[in-house]
Amino acid sequence: MKEFPALQGAQALGGPRIAVILPCYNEAGAIVQTIEGFRQALPQADIYVFDNNSSDGSRELAAGAGAIVRRVTQQGKGHVVRRMFADVDADIYIMADGDATYEAAAAPRMIAAMLEDNLDMVVGCRKSDEEDAYRRGHRFGNWALTTLLKQLFGRSFTDILSGYRVFSRRFVKSFPVLSAGFEIETEISVHALELAMPVAEVMTAYGARPEGSVSKLSTYRDGWRILRTIITLYRIERPVLFFGLIAALLAVTGLALSVPLILTYLETGLVPRFPTAILVTGLMILATLSGMCGLILDTVVRGRREVRRLSYLGFRAPSDYAARA
Repeated sequence: MKEFPALQGAQALGGPRIAVILPCYNEAGAIVQTIEGFRQALPQADIYVFDNNSSDGSRELAAGAGAIVRRVTQQGKGHVVRRMFADVDADIYIMADGDATYEAAAAPRMIAAMLEDNLDMVVGCRKSDEEDAYRRGHRFGNWALTTLLKQLFGRSFTDILSGYRVFSRRFVKSFPVLSAGFEIETEISVHALELAMPVAEVMTAYGARPEGSVSKLSTYRDGWRILRTIITLYRIERPVLFFGLIAALLAVTGLALSVPLILTYLETGLVPRFPTAILVTGLMILATLSGMCGLILDTVVRGRREVRRLSYLGFRAPSDYAARA
């Protein structure tokens, strides 16, 4: 993984507008520490906290710490990210969780990586030796889902579930957020892969939550939602392969059932098992329909991808903003 030196100060960044966007739900024990960490790392950045119906005073604490606080009433991280991307106007966006687990000091290095190679997204890959910070179950789940994504889409990231990312303006303003919950990171990753965006990864430290801060993740429930999202996105973005696989299974089943019928017909000239013959006919019809659906939807997806690409190209590259002084 390539190492990038940190840029020092706003002058080194050449003047782009930087926004730190933090989703927050009941993070009274960590939100102030998170804000202070990013203010120290990026004194020139605007820090936004998007509160998602917190009931523990997180909103008031964030405002007292000097953050720009917005409220999102629809529950779920995906809804929060949708509002953040729509409402905040900046050239470079740093998204992290409000639980003080991500390394705020790594943000300048991630921005430097974006500007040096003109990237649209830099992912902060989590590295932690603390069991409480990054539990084995979560490590295994992340590895399994990352491997599955690579198998289905051909490329992937080291840590697809990381919530610590730096985005360019053209990524944020061309990304149609559809997810509602924690599966949003998977949707972000697939969007970058499908549009072949230039991306990179930077290794960052991942720490344990401060005392009094409680994780909202459910290993099995959220893992299932992420798995379902990957399969859904595969169906949407790879319809030929998805429906082609279904068509192949139906066709193979139909052919296997038809072999005894064909042998009997060749020997006797009769087809005595009409129910099986009808079933085989139905399976082959369904296989044909499934294959045709895949081909038609592939044309639709190609058109949608071209529209998204054109929307993406309507914004300037990160280095253009950095050159502005």
